[in-house]
Amino acid sequence: MARPDVQTPNREGLATIARVADVVAPSDLRPEDLEAFRRELTAYCYRMLGSGFEADDAVQQTMLRAWRASGRFEGRSSLRSWLYKIATNVCLDSLRGRRRRARPMEWGPASPPVESSLGEQLPEATWVSPIADSRILPEAGDPADIAAARETIRLAFVTALQHLPARQRAALILCEVLRWQASEAAELLETSVAAVNSALQRARATLASLPAEERQAADVAGAKADLLARYVDAFERYDMEKLVALLREDAVQSMPPYALWLQGASDIVRWMLGPGAGCRGSRLVPTAANGCPAFGQYRVDPNGGYTAWALQVLEIRDGRIAGFHAFLETAALFPQFGLPIHLPEGT
Repeated sequence: MARPDVQTPNREGLATIARVADVVAPSDLRPEDLEAFRRELTAYCYRMLGSGFEADDAVQQTMLRAWRASGRFEGRSSLRSWLYKIATNVCLDSLRGRRRRARPMEWGPASPPVESSLGEQLPEATWVSPIADSRILPEAGDPADIAAARETIRLAFVTALQHLPARQRAALILCEVLRWQASEAAELLETSVAAVNSALQRARATLASLPAEERQAADVAGAKADLLARYVDAFERYDMEKLVALLREDAVQSMPPYALWLQGASDIVRWMLGPGAGCRGSRLVPTAANGCPAFGQYRVDPNGGYTAWALQVLEIRDGRIAGFHAFLETAALFPQFGLPIHLPEGT
């Protein structure tokens, strides 16, 4: 299930780009000046593209283009604005002529909890994929601003953005998420303020027309430590009675790269006791994704220890679990979250 075509992000950053590109930047622009924007650019590209893998690729391309063109940067705009303009063009190029990413819940009605519902695995490019909070959320700042940033990287919100034409998407993210002035967005998009305001109006109308579940806010405050502790205990002991008590009645489960999705606590439990019974005995390692609590799930390895099986992302609403999304492409995802592929015996 790994993506062999996706490269691991370049951890050496612009120093490596400078060597590979064999170009010389002006003395007043250093590699670390560009690197300082990597986190926020990754968040921007992720909202645009709906994929952590593609966001990494886009930011790396942005940095490379900026470094190569740094001799032409005259400082008439801020370095931040200049980088966002390059990143926007990279994303618009990537989105041109491409089918939008989605979640299984957009593909049709809920599936019956039987193995035949799995069907075939679909390509990674089909799905909105998760991303680690540590790679896109601000490291520090006003708690209210960080909470707002979490809301704008939720899987449901990022999925809703994918319904917008690319330039509308960029205008909405710049003005409504990043709080740029319409005049700033117009300059970046090389259009008029009136065109930006029109794009924003159409984008808002499109989002308002989407199903309610795509627009509902996640209850981040509801993700209390005791709720998550009870979830880990119930899942690792495979205690379905205790697990059901933590789920909303209308809870949803999905498992990309399969189109299958389940709705309702009773169907989720039927799946876990039926086709999903191989998850019995799993271990969970906590992490955070898309502004939500998440876990690396490891199933029992017949050869000893535990092997990576899924990245679980939980959506909490009204103090209970409303969404349980298991992304199965662990070979590609787990390194992005700093999670090992295998856990030793006794973990």
